[in-house]
Amino acid sequence: MAHLIIGRGNTITSMATPSYVALINSRPLSTSAAALGKRNFRKFLTYGKRGTRYLKKDMRTNPDPELEKVFDRGVRPVGVVTEKKFKSIPEMIPEIIVPDLNGFKKPYVSYKVPDVIQGSFGPQDLFYAVYSDKIAEDVKNNKLNEDGSPAEPSEEELLTADEAKKKALSIGSDMY
Repeated sequence: MAHLIIGRGNTITSMATPSYVALINSRPLSTSAAALGKRNFRKFLTYGKRGTRYLKKDMRTNPDPELEKVFDRGVRPVGVVTEKKFKSIPEMIPEIIVPDLNGFKKPYVSYKVPDVIQGSFGPQDLFYAVYSDKIAEDVKNNKLNEDGSPAEPSEEELLTADEAKKKALSIGSDMY
């Protein structure tokens, strides 16, 4: 004899049953053709499930930078929230630059193209790229003062250190 345990409400009862009787309380599972095939998942509304609605309401009024990383899903912001209003900043929106491929039969880059290995572009490289030609020209034409400063300085040479830093950190400075 096997024992069958049946649960009713909060009580569990045990009774002896013959081994050939299989009484199992379960939900029926249908494997008919109606259960197979395409499903329209657009009708199931799936909202963001991260956090409760109380947490989301609290985040709107008192944002926490650490928790915002969880809710942004790895997407970079394209603006800022000021005075409970979102303001889009054009410089924060990524711009994808794609070459014009009109006139090409088949855009293709061969695997036989040699690899280009380029080192990092440091401050000394920037100095040589921007100022070295002007300094060499001033030395060649004797356009230097006795202290080594240029007699005819360019606009970049007239900037102070603070002005140059402010200009370099300004929005859109990488476009010039």
